[in-house]
Amino acid sequence: MNLLHSTHYAEPAPAGTGLPARAGVGFKPRHFDELQADFAPPGFVEVHAENYMGAGGVPHAQLTALRERLPLSLHGVGLSLGSEAPPDSLHLDRLATLIARYQPASFSEHLAWSTHDGRFFNDLLPLCYDTQTLSRVCAHIDQVQERLKLRMLLENPSTYLEFQGSSYSEPDFIAAIVQRTGCGLLLDVNNVYVSCHNNRHDPLAYLAALPMHAVRQIHLAGHAEEHDPDGGDPLLIDHHGAPVADAVWALYARTLALTGPVATLIEWDSNVPAYATLREQAQRAEAILRDSCAVPDEMAA
Repeated sequence: MNLLHSTHYAEPAPAGTGLPARAGVGFKPRHFDELQADFAPPGFVEVHAENYMGAGGVPHAQLTALRERLPLSLHGVGLSLGSEAPPDSLHLDRLATLIARYQPASFSEHLAWSTHDGRFFNDLLPLCYDTQTLSRVCAHIDQVQERLKLRMLLENPSTYLEFQGSSYSEPDFIAAIVQRTGCGLLLDVNNVYVSCHNNRHDPLAYLAALPMHAVRQIHLAGHAEEHDPDGGDPLLIDHHGAPVADAVWALYARTLALTGPVATLIEWDSNVPAYATLREQAQRAEAILRDSCAVPDEMAA
């Protein structure tokens, strides 16, 4: 495959016209009744695609009801785009069926790998950013976009180390993927903060190096700190189990000054709180989104 002539997708096809520039929440079944009763619901909901690959049952009944009220974002965790082997064809078929069923406004996946030689690892593992990996990831994204007939969004990872063999910085690597495949970006601002802290990079310089015009969705989440008993800087862990940190909220506002208003998801996947707490985080994101609309064009350029 000639990656310099990969198919470009100007707009999502079956995935619709895109998410509204509002704050959404990751749907948890325990929140279904409160979400349905919310007279001022969030702007959209997001689910992990792999949780809805069965044929029916309560999960699909709930998702169908929510989809009638709210735009839907599908977030994949199982394609393993960075693996040596191409994406599993059966998994792609199940994704295609799910997309046809719900017509989501967005589909996204991670810049990571989680499978090797028939084995699945329950984690999103890091990549060496070199030309060989770039060619492989681009080929896999092309395969996904061609099979699903949509423009997917690629999420930047949270990392805890960097490979000595990398010949690209992470933002330059992501920019090359966008240029070659035409995919969009899901910019996880918490991941930017975590990775830059752990690897001693400037998060604002990281953002400046990204193709911000390709950002179609933002994720916000909480992280944890692990402290070395012998001292030193704490290691930040992207665990999606706490409120968004103040430093991440500040970085989010700086991000919107570069992108303009973008659909923003509050992720909270462990130690899941009451719906009211999740909704409060989404309302805070909505307030920052509203403020970003008032930023003069010359500041957002």
